[in-house]
Amino acid sequence: MQARRKTGTRATFARAAAATAQGIVSVRSERLKDVLVIADEAGLLKGTRTKVVRGRMPEALVNKAKARTGIKSDTDLLEVALANLAVADDFPEWLLSQKNSVTKDLDLEF
Repeated sequence: MQARRKTGTRATFARAAAATAQGIVSVRSERLKDVLVIADEAGLLKGTRTKVVRGRMPEALVNKAKARTGIKSDTDLLEVALANLAVADDFPEWLLSQKNSVTKDLDLEF
């Protein structure tokens, strides 16, 4: 029986580092690499990979996502997408929720 090729976070990091060294990583790809680092530091990528996630997606959606990220593997694409959702920054929503929370008569010393 043929051994399965290992993919996953370490392989993703290695490919991202190689692409960075070659100067072919876009700002977007660099941000996705940062998402994986944050998820790894939060402990979200540790442990054995036992959970199977699958679904049928429109081919155009998958192709566009792979083209924008430079990711070739479906598994790596799903990992980055889930990590991106898991560590998303909620600051924009929080900031918008603060609208009208400061009284208009507050002295700002201007």
